[in-house]
Amino acid sequence: MAQTVQVAGRAPDRTGSGPPAGRRRPRSGPRPRTRGRWGPYLLIAPTVAVIAVLILYPIGQLFWMSFHKIGSREARGVAPAENVGLENFRTVLGDPFFWRVLVNTVVSAAAMVVITMVLGTLVGLLLNRLGRKMSLLVSSGALLAWATPGISAAIVYKWLFTPGGGLVPWLLDALPDWLAGSGWDDYNWFGSRGTTYFVLVLCVVWQSFPFIAVSVLAGLKSVPSELYEAARVDGAGAWRTFWRITFPMLRPVFLVLTVLSIIWDFKVFTQLYFLSGGTANRDSFNLAMYAYSAAVAFPAKYGLGGAIALVLTVILLVFTGFYVRVMVRQGEVT
Repeated sequence: MAQTVQVAGRAPDRTGSGPPAGRRRPRSGPRPRTRGRWGPYLLIAPTVAVIAVLILYPIGQLFWMSFHKIGSREARGVAPAENVGLENFRTVLGDPFFWRVLVNTVVSAAAMVVITMVLGTLVGLLLNRLGRKMSLLVSSGALLAWATPGISAAIVYKWLFTPGGGLVPWLLDALPDWLAGSGWDDYNWFGSRGTTYFVLVLCVVWQSFPFIAVSVLAGLKSVPSELYEAARVDGAGAWRTFWRITFPMLRPVFLVLTVLSIIWDFKVFTQLYFLSGGTANRDSFNLAMYAYSAAVAFPAKYGLGGAIALVLTVILLVFTGFYVRVMVRQGEVT
């Protein structure tokens, strides 16, 4: 009886057939397959499909057209397209007119980007200092300009500068001669390259700066207010506060906005086409207008237009790659 009690009082034997203490019993049978292995790929599949259809396929077609001689017959499938290799690119790069158009594109895009970024930043800083209701009212009104279609904005600015009835010529003609001169009522703002691009820059900046302002405002909301309070205590002015606090904190925002502005302003087409009156004024061409004119001219040269458009695409990729490299070096992108 005592032996029975002793056995019953002993701790269970864990050195036998059972698993050792602290270890789990091994699972029997094959290991289950990893769950969710294809889940992320299935989630991004629709987006990849849309990108392939709307972006990758047109770019592939553009690349193919750039190396072929394609006219109206070839575009309709009546005749096969002739492979001409690099002939289209040699024609484009060897044309002095291409380099004049490139200068128009670079200078106008640079003016648009600089003015848009400066004006948008100033408006964003202003919105940040306004009250909540007033900031909402002003930003909503500014976004109406950003949401305006390009053709609508071009129509408005065409009317503003139309000779003999536009608002701007009327205002300038109403000013004293010693202040603004005379003859503005009949002045053709769209008759020369300089004045055409002047109106174009105003139109594009008017449409673009609200997006920059709202983006800067959103970035300013993430800057700790303690930094500005410390700057005020140290006696820093508005200019020094901006360069010492605001700009370093919003550097990623400014870089992204600059890249987007360069891409958008390099390929402006709708506003320029309407303001310059189509393809008649070749002096006012930019690369987008040049590519369109070469493609739709008679006889049509879709391959040549594709080569010009591909050159524009490469230029934009170079700018984008440069700024992405700067962002990576600064540690803003991992």
